[in-house]
Amino acid sequence: MTTAATTPLSDSEYLSRTYAGVLGKLIGVYLGRPFEGWTHQRIVAELGHIKWYVHEQKDVPLLVTDDDVSGTFAFIRALEEHALDKAGVLPAAAIGKTWLNQVVERKSVFWWGGNGISTEHTAYNNLKRGIPAPESGSIATNGTTVAEQIGAQIFIDGWALVNPGDPAAAARFAEQAGKVSHDGESVYAAQLWAAMEAEAYVSSDVDHLLDVGLSFIPAQSIIARAIAEVRAWVKEDGDWLRTRQRIQDKYGYDKFPGFCHVVPNHLIMVMSVLYAPDDFSLAMEIVNTCGWDTDCNSGNVGCLIALMLGLDGAFAAKPEWRAPLADRALISSADGGYSINNAARLTYDVVNMGRALKGRPPLPQPKDGAQFHFTLPGSVQGFQVAEGDGRAYQADGALAIEFTSAGGAVEVSTGTSAPKDMEIMPGPYLLCSTPLIYPGQKLKAVLRASAELAAPVTARIRLQVFNPEHEPKPVDSDASITLTPGDTALHELEWVIPQGNGWPILSAGVLLRSTNAATGKVYLDSFRWTGQPEYTVVRPAEVQGRMSFWDLAWVQSVSNWAWTPATTLFIGQDEGEGLVVQGTREWTDYRVSMGDVIVRYGSRAGVAIRVQGLRRWYAVQLATDADGSTYVAIVKALDERRIELARAPFRWAIDESHDIVLEARGAEIKATVGDVVLTASDEQYAGGGFGLVVNDGSVSAGTVRIQPVD
Repeated sequence: MTTAATTPLSDSEYLSRTYAGVLGKLIGVYLGRPFEGWTHQRIVAELGHIKWYVHEQKDVPLLVTDDDVSGTFAFIRALEEHALDKAGVLPAAAIGKTWLNQVVERKSVFWWGGNGISTEHTAYNNLKRGIPAPESGSIATNGTTVAEQIGAQIFIDGWALVNPGDPAAAARFAEQAGKVSHDGESVYAAQLWAAMEAEAYVSSDVDHLLDVGLSFIPAQSIIARAIAEVRAWVKEDGDWLRTRQRIQDKYGYDKFPGFCHVVPNHLIMVMSVLYAPDDFSLAMEIVNTCGWDTDCNSGNVGCLIALMLGLDGAFAAKPEWRAPLADRALISSADGGYSINNAARLTYDVVNMGRALKGRPPLPQPKDGAQFHFTLPGSVQGFQVAEGDGRAYQADGALAIEFTSAGGAVEVSTGTSAPKDMEIMPGPYLLCSTPLIYPGQKLKAVLRASAELAAPVTARIRLQVFNPEHEPKPVDSDASITLTPGDTALHELEWVIPQGNGWPILSAGVLLRSTNAATGKVYLDSFRWTGQPEYTVVRPAEVQGRMSFWDLAWVQSVSNWAWTPATTLFIGQDEGEGLVVQGTREWTDYRVSMGDVIVRYGSRAGVAIRVQGLRRWYAVQLATDADGSTYVAIVKALDERRIELARAPFRWAIDESHDIVLEARGAEIKATVGDVVLTASDEQYAGGGFGLVVNDGSVSAGTVRIQPVD
C-alpha cells in the first residue's frame, strides 16, 4: 500500500499534531467513561445524544483513573526500558517485561476481573508465572474467546504517536504490544488502527487511511471483511443511526462470546470516522451515542480524528472541549511520579521517544526545563482557578491569569498528588501514585504583568496540603513579589517547601492579590521545582488504622500495608517480592536513612533507592544464603534478575533492629548497615524514588529520613 506522499514533519508540526492526538485520546476517554458498557438504547433514553460531558449528570468526576489512558502511556515506556531487536521492532517479550515492571497487581491499569474472565488479568497471570509474551496472550494459551476481546486495540495509540507517517512501523509495534495479552482479530484491529493513526499525521482522507490500515491485516479476517460491509452501508445509508443498527444486527455483542469483543466496537469506530471525517464533535457524538465500550472507542476515535485534523481543525469549532479537562491525565502505574500527569508532558515524552527511534536527539524542555511552561497552543497543564473570581488560559506562550472582579484574590494551581475526588471516584480502576513535590525542594514561579494591568498585584506561591479531615489547607510562601503597572519584565519568586505535617501536597500554584480595582492580566510564564527532597517521613497519628490520603501517597505493591505505634512503615508480602515506593524519577543524588529496620519474618528484606518500577531499582538487603549464613548486599533489580553488586557477611536475625543508610551519588551506590559499608557502581538508573522491599515475609522501619547528598 502506498502511503501519502509528504515532506518530513517539522519539529513544531510533530509536536502540534501529537499534542492534538493526546488531547483527542484524553477527551474521548473521559467523555465516554461515565456510561461505559451501556447500550445505545439506554444512552438515548437516559442521556440523549452525547454532545458534551455528562459526568455531572452521573455525579462522578470528569478526571478518573481508566485503563485506556493508563495502559496507553505506561506500556509505551517499554521504549525507555528495552532495546529494539535486529529488525528494528520492540518484541512482545520486552513489552511483557514492562507490564511486570509497571503494573501493580490487582490495583493499577486493568480490570482485574479474574483469570479466564479478564483478558489482561489472564495475560498478567501468565507473565507472572513465567509464560513470556507472545505466548502469554495467544489463542493457543488462553483460547479464542479470551484472546479476542477489545484490549489490544485500546492501548495502541502510543505506538502510532512514536511513528508519525510510518504506518508499517506503527502496525509492527502494535502487533507486538497487542500480542502480550491478545491474539487473532483483536491484534488485527490494533494493527489496523495504529497504522491509520500513524498515517493520519500526513493524510486526512479516511478512505485512504482505511486502505492503509487494511493493507497490514489478512484480507479474509473478520475485521477486514466487516469493514468492507460497513463502508458499503455508509454509502447506502447516509444515516449513521441506520448503519449503527445494521452493525448491531449482524455484529452485535450477542454474536460474539466474552464480555467486550473487539469486532462490534471496532466497527462502531470505523463507522464514526466515515460519517464524521472532518468534525471532531460529530465523531464524539456518534461513537459515544452508539454505546458499548464507549471510553475505549471514543478514545481511539478521538486520537485519530485529532491527528487527522490537527489542533485547529479538531478543536477550533468547539474549543470548549479542552477547558474542563485542562490538559490533566491520570496514569495509574508502579512509576508513581508519572501518575499525576498532563497532556503537554505526555506530548514531549512521546515525541522524544519517536525521535529516539529515528536516531534523533530529544527536544529540550522549553524554558530551561520548567515542568510547566505553557508553550503548546492552548496548554494550561492542569492549572485552573481554585479560588476567587478569575480566569486562567494560555496566551502569549504563558498562562494568562485574569481578574474578573475588582480587587480580591485569585488562586491558580495544578494538582500534585492524588486528587480529592479519589473519595468519590468510581471503580474498577484504582490510582497508584506518589506526589510530585516534597519538602526541601525549591519551587520557582516566573511572572510578569500585562501591559494593561491597572493596579499592583502581589504574588505568593501557594500549596494546598491535606489535613487530618482530608480537606486541603493552604500554605503560602513567606516571600512575595509585587507586579506593578508598566513593568512587564519577568520576575522570579522562589520558595523552599517546608517540612510540614507529613500530609501530601495536593496542589501547587500562585496566589495573586490586589487591594485595588485591578484590571488586566498577570502572566505565569513558568512554574517549576528543582533540587532533591529533604524531609522526615511522618505518619500522622490520625491515619493509624484507616486508609487516608497519606496512604495514597505511596505505590503499594504488597499483600499487607500495616502499622504499629512504633513504626512509620510496616509491610508484608504473602508470596514473592513486595515493594512500597514514594518519590519520582527527578530524585537523583540523595540519601535514605531508616532507623529500627526489623525483619519480622522472611529471609530477604531491605531499603530501595532510585526505584523505576517494581522490577527496576537498587537496594541494600539483609539476606540469607541456602546454607543459613546471613549477609548484607547491594542488589540491582533488572526485570526478572536480581544482581548482587556487592556483598559482605553480616549477622542479623528475625526481630533484630538495624539502622540502614543507603545513598546514590552519580554512578555510586553506598550502603551502611551497622559497621558494614558497601559500595557499588552502576549507571543504568539515574533517578527514582525510595522504598521498602521484602520477600515472602514482613519488614518494618521506625524512622525514615530523606536528604540530598552533595
